[in-house]
This record gives sequence, C-alpha cells and structure tokens, in this order.
Amino acid sequence: MRRRTLLALTAGAGVAWGTPAAAHPRLDLVLAADGSGDVTTAQAAIDAAPSGATTPYVIGVRPGTYLGQVIVPAGKTAIELRGLGRSPSDVVIADDRANGTLKPDGTPWGTSGSASVTINGAGFRATNLTFANLFDEAAHPEITNRQAVAVLTRADKLVFDRVRFLANQDTLYVNSTAAGVVARAYFRDCYVEGDVDFIFGRATAVFDRCRIHSLDRGSSPNGYVTAPSTDLTNPHGLLFSYCRLTSDAPAGTVFLGRPWHPSNDPNAVGQTIIRDSWIGAHIGATAWSDFGTWPWRDARLAEYRNTGPGALVTADRPQLARAEAAAAEIPDFLRGTDAWSPECARRAV
Repeated sequence: MRRRTLLALTAGAGVAWGTPAAAHPRLDLVLAADGSGDVTTAQAAIDAAPSGATTPYVIGVRPGTYLGQVIVPAGKTAIELRGLGRSPSDVVIADDRANGTLKPDGTPWGTSGSASVTINGAGFRATNLTFANLFDEAAHPEITNRQAVAVLTRADKLVFDRVRFLANQDTLYVNSTAAGVVARAYFRDCYVEGDVDFIFGRATAVFDRCRIHSLDRGSSPNGYVTAPSTDLTNPHGLLFSYCRLTSDAPAGTVFLGRPWHPSNDPNAVGQTIIRDSWIGAHIGATAWSDFGTWPWRDARLAEYRNTGPGALVTADRPQLARAEAAAAEIPDFLRGTDAWSPECARRAV
C-alpha cells in the first residue's frame, strides 16, 4: 500500500503569508499554522465561526498542514474554507486514524469516527484545498478494520470546488442524518483518490468534471469506486458527469461499484450513474459487483455515453436510455424541493 508523507501532501508550509483577516476585507478569519493569522488550528477556526449564519462566513486558510480531527457542528452553518495557496495541494487538513484504531478508552473509533473531517453544518463550502486521512495500512498490520475516512458529510447543500480527497479505503463518506433524509453535495473539479468503496453513502452527491483515481492495491479485485446506499425513497444518489476515472491498476481489476446495505437495510437501494465520462482500462467488462448477499442487479447502477478503454458496453454494463439520461442531469439531482442551484454548477451538454 502506498504510504503518504506530509512532504508529498503539501508545499509551502512554514512560509509567512501576510496578516490576519482584518487586512482581508473578503475574509472573516484567517487560519495560519505559523501564527501569522487569527488562529492556528482548523478546529479553532470552526469554533470561532458564528452559529446559525445565513450568509457565508469565510475562513481563509494559508498554506500549510493542519493536523487533528475537525468537526463542523450542525449549528455552524454557511462556513466556507478557502485555501489561499496556488493550488489545492498547498493546504492540507488531515488526521490519522482508522476504523480499528483504538480510542483512549480502548474501544475502536469505527468508520464514522475515523473521519478526519466531519461536516454536520448545512451550507458548508470548501475551495482550493486538500482533505486527507494519513492512516498508513502497511505500518499497522495489527489493524484489520482499515476504513479510514478523509471527509464525512451529513449536511445539506454542500459545495466542494477544486478540492482533493486522499485516503485508501472509504475516502469520502457522503451521508445524511438518517435514512430517508436527503442531503445534497456538489463536487466541482475535484480529485478523489482511494481503493475500496472510496466514494460511498446515502447522500445525493454530484461529481462534475472530477478526477476519480483508483489506487493499485496489488491484488484482484483492486477495489470498488463506489458503494452507494441510497434510500429507496430518494430518486437521486451518486452522479458522475464529465469525469475522468483513472488508475495505475492492471486492466479489468477495479469495479465501478457495489450496492451497500448498512445493517442489511433492504431499503438501501443504491444508485450510481456515470455519464459522459472517460473511463480507464482498469474497469472491465463486468463493472459492478455484488456486496455480500446483495446482488448488484437489484440496485440502481447505470452508465450513459461514456468513452475510453474501460467504457465497454456489455450485458453486464446497464446503459440509460436517452429519455432516462435527459432526466438525470446535474440540476435534476441538486434541485430538490427548494430549487437549489450552486452558482458554479454546470449543466450537461
């Protein structure tokens, strides 16, 4: 398993980048690890934000690495984290724990508890930065439950613009507060990296022109891109539009996904739609997999108008009809009952 180092994750750490928020009229607060801003830790920046905000509270994050678990409470709404570096790699917010990592009381953290960043506040936005889980699988052979989440979302109307998500198993957990509750998240020009089920959950999540990169685990199967657990009452699960699905893994060793039924919930009828995207050769002729006793054919898994060496059309690769595709565009997934439309969202053409 490839090991991540802080040097590989970030650049520019330790450089002074100016003055606190008072000198930046478009920022409400500046986070800087070197002490040149208003606060030095990501959690302190979240804690400083007002509760119940209806307009964005903008936190500028200067280049550096910010270690430690971060939790955005439900009452902290409309927070924006804005990376102030030249690229998303200049700002890294990360932690280091897995499902099986033990808490101080000797019990495991579990999958949700492993998250480096947990977002419970609605209207959260992140731009131009990196979220990572630094758990090193090779260094901890004693830990068998290796799910290590970089970001867990439970809130509605979230936007991630030019953000990197780095981990191995279970990188990005897009969830909601309860089964049957719809929570929407929009990812634009993002990079998501992992191996097993690394984009998963019951949220409505749209990936627009993102790169989805499967790591090479050195085994077969090499992993699964998605593990949707969309509630049966929700017509909109995971949508990938104009994305690039890439990997260094051998041809045909990665699956597009498998349907996850948390606690064997029969109403978790997962949906993943991949459309108008480029798919690498790591995806084979059979692109979907059963999840235990749950057959993939009973889930809502489909493709439409994809290209690339892994975009095969076979009996095991369900395709949307044109009319179905016309009703499965980005606005259809995000609109909801309140006509939400992120200002950076783009319609498929």
